[in-house]
Amino acid sequence: MLKVLVPIATGFEEIEAISIIDVLRRAGIEVIMGALDEVLHVKGAHDIIVECNRSITGLSADELDMIVLPGGWGGTKALAQDAGVQNLLKAMDAKGKNIGAICAAPFALESAGVLKEGYTCYPSIENEIKTGGFRGAEHAVVESGNIMTSRGPGTAICFGLAIVKKLVGNETYERLKSGLLADYCASN
Repeated sequence: MLKVLVPIATGFEEIEAISIIDVLRRAGIEVIMGALDEVLHVKGAHDIIVECNRSITGLSADELDMIVLPGGWGGTKALAQDAGVQNLLKAMDAKGKNIGAICAAPFALESAGVLKEGYTCYPSIENEIKTGGFRGAEHAVVESGNIMTSRGPGTAICFGLAIVKKLVGNETYERLKSGLLADYCASN
């Protein structure tokens, strides 16, 4: 079974994290909600508390197929400063494994040195990123090599579906897209 890590840090954007986790699980993908430390209850940007499956401590790139970072500026800054997340991002990229980030989270990818030219993010966050090739509002999801990025809360379901298409294929993507009434999501 495919395994995707979604690291959850205090201040994460709840809509993004939960939408992505839900869509991936509907596709039959095992999703690990990983806390940055041993405290498994993590508060989001809008005071919603989620319970993670485990800490990211001890996880290696070898056991993951993808890592997907939700946004939220507080959560993003924590992901950008967390050695465990940063090391996983570097190891995943070195192995050519898939990496995703939405909203402000491409900032954490840049901190790890894995963001590729050609990305999107929440409006104004591109001003915090030195990597070139920002793509604006006309792009809900942007793929550049092994890196996938998306804009924010309103694009979270489309982002989750794009990840499903990449990892599982078009048939599952189309089935989920139809069942979620997400016809507004572009077929990359």
